[in-house]
Amino acid sequence: MANDKIDLTLYPGDILGLLGENGAGKTTLMNVLFGVYTADAGRILIDGKPVDIRNSAHALALGVGMVHQHFHMVPCHTVLENLMVGQKGYHGLLDRTSINQRMDQVDDSYGLRLDPDARVEDLTIGQQQRLEIIKALIRGARILILDEPTSTLTPQEAEGLFDALRAMTSRQMGVIFISHKLNEVRTITNRLVIMRQGKVVAHRQNDTSVSRRILAELMCGQQIDPPEKPAITASKPDQVLLALEHVATGGANRPHLKDIHLHVHGGEIVGIAGVSGNGQRELADVIAGVLVPTSGRLLVNGQPVNPISVREIQARSVGRIPEDRTGIGLITTLPLSDNMVMPRIREKRFSRHGFLKHDAIYDFVSEQIDRYDIKADGTTIRTGTLSGGNLQKVLLARELAWDPLVLLVAQPTRGLDIAAARFVHRQFFILRQRGRALVVISEDLEELFHLCDHIAVMFEGRIIDMLPIAEASVSRVGMLMAGIKETT
Repeated sequence: MANDKIDLTLYPGDILGLLGENGAGKTTLMNVLFGVYTADAGRILIDGKPVDIRNSAHALALGVGMVHQHFHMVPCHTVLENLMVGQKGYHGLLDRTSINQRMDQVDDSYGLRLDPDARVEDLTIGQQQRLEIIKALIRGARILILDEPTSTLTPQEAEGLFDALRAMTSRQMGVIFISHKLNEVRTITNRLVIMRQGKVVAHRQNDTSVSRRILAELMCGQQIDPPEKPAITASKPDQVLLALEHVATGGANRPHLKDIHLHVHGGEIVGIAGVSGNGQRELADVIAGVLVPTSGRLLVNGQPVNPISVREIQARSVGRIPEDRTGIGLITTLPLSDNMVMPRIREKRFSRHGFLKHDAIYDFVSEQIDRYDIKADGTTIRTGTLSGGNLQKVLLARELAWDPLVLLVAQPTRGLDIAAARFVHRQFFILRQRGRALVVISEDLEELFHLCDHIAVMFEGRIIDMLPIAEASVSRVGMLMAGIKETT
């Protein structure tokens, strides 16, 4: 049962924090309020009047807007075209001028600016999240649901959003704020509702009696301690398992890599830091075989990869967990079983002469569900019905099942609750201790400092410095992210 007799009240001027583990039922509950799902029991009242919300368009007409954790956009259309979807035109014509003016108003108020003519498929994940926020803001909802709205924003952008939310509530709007960033929740909300396994387990005023640890324990039902980074015990810790030498890329509509030099050893976790849009996605695409460099070499375990392709990279035992779980990592309309075996479907274990071995697939997927505690109702459930945290566990299970020599991970804990994030980090430490090489791309500096042995900082397509973790500090990494390198 996703939601079990949930009571929730939102008052004018509220910023209500809705907390819970991945799979606790938070997004399902909000999808009921937004008209995506229909509840089996209970009722919804808006302004004291019972309403029967038939669909999302009806919810919007009633003043309920929602920013989803996973994007609802048309990738091949422009920013402006996506914002015009569902908007009334002018005498039967598309009203581009009005939408442009409203985009300017959003930019003036919240600092959330995008190029209206840019195609969504060319935007970074952070920019796509920004578009979803803009789309909700220009519709002027009186009740605004935000599902992990800051997961891809910089601290400055998040603070701009918080200023906007405070302005909304000063005009007696109500906001429901779903986030796993407990420090943010404590900063922006005035009341808290905590869910666990489909039920509300606590209502709290957000006052000085509420600590981060208390919230984490209420969410998880137990004390959560971060995993400790173990000492390296690999037999060959100095062996270079992944190398990029003088790598450069070209192409339109995306940042270029410029003379990238990167070595990652066995038993080492190298973090990639940088402000979004400085080449991190391109670096990941080169390592994954998606983007072919215009110059330079990529080597795995000392051997050049030639030609560079996704299949060749997989054959060299390089695993990848992309930042875009539902656009690149998984096909959400397919069953979980298909997604779990798709990259390896040609192997004898799962197919023979083009025919699938369904029993072997079922056994493999069931084993991964149990091993990684994936909350899924069977192996054939539609993948898109899983929560964000469970989708991340699916990707992790799929890649680690093949014991990769090198693991490339982008934004590994974005949108994950504390327990799920700790679980993911623990798996990385296990790989590290077994002598594998990991590249972790993250905009969360706290995460990189916790995980990594070295941090490489990217700026305008270059790695401008690589610091041992003992020599790194938040201020020094922040300066490098701004393109300022200390000189001696």
